[in-house]
Amino acid sequence: MMVNDLLPKQEDRTVLRGGGFAGVLGSVVLLVVFAIVAVFVGTFAGPEAEVAAYPDVQVARTVENGLYLVALVAWAVSFAGLYRALRATSPASAFYGAVLGIVSMVVLAAGALPHVVTATVSDLYHAAGTSPAERAGLVAAWQASQSVIDSLLVVGLAIAPIAVLLLGAAMGRAPAFGTRLGRGVVGLGAAGTAAAVVLVAVPESPVGVVGILVLVVFHLLAGWRLLRLPARGADGS
Repeated sequence: MMVNDLLPKQEDRTVLRGGGFAGVLGSVVLLVVFAIVAVFVGTFAGPEAEVAAYPDVQVARTVENGLYLVALVAWAVSFAGLYRALRATSPASAFYGAVLGIVSMVVLAAGALPHVVTATVSDLYHAAGTSPAERAGLVAAWQASQSVIDSLLVVGLAIAPIAVLLLGAAMGRAPAFGTRLGRGVVGLGAAGTAAAVVLVAVPESPVGVVGILVLVVFHLLAGWRLLRLPARGADGS
């Protein structure tokens, strides 16, 4: 008897559909985050301008960061669901892909709440009696904290495409996913990997957006497919 057969049918359905729903939800939430940034936050001329304007966008930033963390947690659940669906036909690719995917989400989540630090810096910057020299030092502290956040983003986006590539290969060998979807996901992973190479070499490059979009599309596709899978996994057993 296969280990897969020992799992209750309802448990399989819950894991697969839960993972699928989480993947789609995470992508939708992240698209909402993009909209919040575009409408309520915008861009700034430099670090000092961002610190000076922070009180005006603090609420939007807090909501943005909170939703971003929700999306990352949902995607971690989606990776776990994909492992459950793909392990019967591609145990190695499914396992390593899911592990790397979850690790990348953990790294990204570690930098998901920068407002915890930046709000304090902003309060000090705008406090009465703060001298120009002190404000300059606070702007430098703001930049330093942002550099840590950016480094976590680069690491997370460097790991995630490898997970997408491995899971795409696993999907191509799973009848319930299909070769066509598998190849499409591998293509997404390749695009994300190329963007990651550029991002590692030039951290300030805007190409990081490509890595995020790859994850959005990947989890939309994979999540929707998980929602339609039979209860006992990709092999139908």
